[in-house]
Amino acid sequence: MEKSASLRGRLLRRLALLLTLILLLSSLSAYWSARRAADTAYDRTLLASARAIADGLYAEAGRLKANVPYVALDTFAYDSAGRIYYQVLDLNGALVSGYEDLPAPPPGTRRTDDYPALAYFYDAEFRDQGVRVVSLLQPVSEPQVSGIAEIRVAETLGARERLARELLFGTLWRLGALSLSALLLVWLAVTAALRPLESLRRAVAGRSSDDLRPLPDDGLPRELRPLVSALNQFNERLLGLFERQSQFIADAAHELRTPLAALKARLELGLRAQQSDDWRSTLEQAAQHTERLTQLANQLLSLARIESGARAIAEGGAQRLDLSQLARELGLALAPLAHARGIALALEAEQPVWLHGEPSLLSELLCNLLDNALAHTPAGGNVVLRVLAPALLEVQDDGPGIPEEERDKVFQRFYRRGAQGSGAGLGLAIVGEICRAHRASISLHAAKPQGLLVRVAFPAQEP
Repeated sequence: MEKSASLRGRLLRRLALLLTLILLLSSLSAYWSARRAADTAYDRTLLASARAIADGLYAEAGRLKANVPYVALDTFAYDSAGRIYYQVLDLNGALVSGYEDLPAPPPGTRRTDDYPALAYFYDAEFRDQGVRVVSLLQPVSEPQVSGIAEIRVAETLGARERLARELLFGTLWRLGALSLSALLLVWLAVTAALRPLESLRRAVAGRSSDDLRPLPDDGLPRELRPLVSALNQFNERLLGLFERQSQFIADAAHELRTPLAALKARLELGLRAQQSDDWRSTLEQAAQHTERLTQLANQLLSLARIESGARAIAEGGAQRLDLSQLARELGLALAPLAHARGIALALEAEQPVWLHGEPSLLSELLCNLLDNALAHTPAGGNVVLRVLAPALLEVQDDGPGIPEEERDKVFQRFYRRGAQGSGAGLGLAIVGEICRAHRASISLHAAKPQGLLVRVAFPAQEP
């Protein structure tokens, strides 16, 4: 078995695809979780920086001043992964210290509830890069200055993104290792689970072509037992088919041997004759035997065609046809033969009757039924061919009929009624095989006042 077509490979590919999808979704979730964690940590730092600046506010000559220690300024000015900007505005919004163009909070920015302070966090653009800004409103109560001052501290997003990436890569590494471990464990588990299937494959491959014994299911997993049961049923049907073929060949050889032996004996007798009249009589009888052999060979070929036709129907090769039209065409073809025998042949088909089937096999069925009816109907009798909805075919004659105890036997191959029965005994057997190929049911009934009624019911089809 090719690796690309194996169950193991197919299962691992689908599981890998599912794990990849889960890993992708987990990565997105981990990134946003890491970013929220980074924002929480760095927002606290921003607020602490703003409060440190607020602690250095004082009033001088009626104006607000900001005393930012050098150490604090050095901490605010640069960061290992980004830059920090600050701005101090007085009570009237005038710049006291820091960068004058630091963006103000957008309209509708809500005060944070995470900290006990009049602080507003927001994202903005500053000097062509994204920044995170905190705006702290600091009350000022001095003898000469009283009101609310604003302190803004902004930080570029490099440090946050670095922390989020570190958290993300750590999560991805763990999830990736977990996924690879899961695939390895699944591969080992599937390999162990498929060992009974491999043992079953070796058992089947090691058998000879004529070994159709049932496969043992002892020790097999519960999931494999339906497969083994289906294989055993198939082998049983195949064995039955081989037995029927062997029996058919034996019966056919037996049936062919008798007329061939009679033909040979008659020809040998004719060769010893000296009179021309004896030669002519020998040739006439040889022609009769040859005609019987030809009819038998044609019927045997018909049985062979039925097998191939049944396979074609099972494989979806059936055609949609009108049974009424088919019966009408065959009735017209056999009308001269019925007229020559003094038999009235009637057709009753008032509407189209649609079904799926093989046209040549259905023609063979109709021909055998009508030929059998004409052969057993005396001169002056009647043969009626009916096609009824939804998918029913009937052939009725005025012949002697068939006793009820023999109606099942006449569908057996080479069965003849009575010692004086003519023919090879294959006509109704062919009809039965054609019905089986079309999943149709056939039954024999006594006609009134006398005769035989053959009824064939097909699976109906919508017009």
